[in-house]
Amino acid sequence: MHQTVKDYYGKILNNSGDLKTNACCDATQVPMWLKPLLANIHDDVQSRYYGCGLICPPLLEGRRVLDLGCGSGRDVFALAQLAGRRGEVVGVDMTEEQLAFAEQHREHHSRVFGFKNVSFHLGYIENLEDLPLEPGSFDVIVSNCVVNLSPDKNAVMKGVHRLLKEGGEFYFSDVYADRRIPESVANDPVLYGECLGGALYWNDFVRLATRQGFIDPRLVDDRPLVVTEPVLLKKLGAVKFHSATYRLFKLRELESACEDYGQAVVYRGTIPEHQGRFVLDRHHNIETGKVFPVCGNTWRMLHETRFASHFDFIGNFNTHYGIFPGCGGGIPFKSEEGKALKSCC
Repeated sequence: MHQTVKDYYGKILNNSGDLKTNACCDATQVPMWLKPLLANIHDDVQSRYYGCGLICPPLLEGRRVLDLGCGSGRDVFALAQLAGRRGEVVGVDMTEEQLAFAEQHREHHSRVFGFKNVSFHLGYIENLEDLPLEPGSFDVIVSNCVVNLSPDKNAVMKGVHRLLKEGGEFYFSDVYADRRIPESVANDPVLYGECLGGALYWNDFVRLATRQGFIDPRLVDDRPLVVTEPVLLKKLGAVKFHSATYRLFKLRELESACEDYGQAVVYRGTIPEHQGRFVLDRHHNIETGKVFPVCGNTWRMLHETRFASHFDFIGNFNTHYGIFPGCGGGIPFKSEEGKALKSCC
């Protein structure tokens, strides 16, 4: 499918208006703090944007960031402003035409920003080991509606885990299906180019991420995708798709379930543009100054990452109280009344 994707994004699509679905267009409302950064990006680069979600996680200043499938560079140039002159943003893409377009605009953005902190590499995201990128050298890796285009997603996740520092984060948006898609959809070149044919069944993604060392994937946001083109709709049949943003942390001691150790955190309100609350994921909306009980995994995701200095931490791992309530799991055994305490189906 490599050549199919290259042709679709390098020759068939001239701008985002050529897309046939909204799978590769960002429908999320752009936050006010991000708009000035996007305003600094050249209009021609903006017009070639095919992303499916916002991928600007907080606290990137001075960090080393990698963008997988950077295309014409819109997200790279946005992230470069957040990383600042002490940081670095590296873009990787396999499409020569898109990467050449990004390179043509690199000097323009350096002049606008007042510093140079961007570089690009031509290569495949499932072969990151072939690029001059040092293992364990990135604080954050992002990707915007690209992993679904790879024919070897397992290799992509393995490469990402290899390049991240301990405590680093893979923050990315992609497209997922509500079931395993049939071969007729997977092999259709237009559906593949539109980010649908290569989409993973969401539960298979969770298993894949866990297998490659990203324990406890966290869903940040999602939205249903709308396909209105009659021919494509008929090809898809009953399969439904969502664009979703996940964050995966490289942390050795994460557990496969949310375990309760009686811990809590207090957010200090010190992350720029997130003073009132910090949203770790869809289930952890942490208000400033309020004691927020957390499971052991969430405690580590905050305590052992770049977020640590922005929280106060209560408790330790000395005493275990069982499964953390409300985290999607539960004790499978029957209660004293003979009823199962929880059931998944």
